[in-house]
Amino acid sequence: MFPGMNPRQMKQAMKRMGIKQEEIDALQVVIRTADKEIVLSNPSVQKVNMMGQWSYQISGEETQRSISIEPDITQEDIQTVMEQTNVSEEKAKQALTKAKGDIAQAIIDLTGE
Repeated sequence: MFPGMNPRQMKQAMKRMGIKQEEIDALQVVIRTADKEIVLSNPSVQKVNMMGQWSYQISGEETQRSISIEPDITQEDIQTVMEQTNVSEEKAKQALTKAKGDIAQAIIDLTGE
C-alpha cells in the first residue's frame, strides 16, 4: 500500500485510521456480467472495513469465458416432449429452445393448454 513501510508499521497505521482488514481464504473468484464471466484463479482476497464501509480487494490470475445463452437440451428432454405431445423431434426441439429448456413449458406450448 505504502512503499517502504514494513507490514507491522502498515498494520499499526491502518489500526490508527480505523481500517480493519481480514484475509479471505478463497479458491476462486467469479465476476459474472451479462455476457461473460471473469474468473480469478489463485486469488488473494482481503475484506477491508473503512469507516463502516466494507470493500474487497482482489488480485489473481485472470481468465474470461463467455456465457452461453443457449439452453442445455438433452436427447432425453426431446424424447419426453415428443412422447407427451406426439410431435416430431424437430418440433419438440424447437419448443424446448423457445421455452429455454423448460420441459413443462414446451409441452404446454405444444398442446395449447
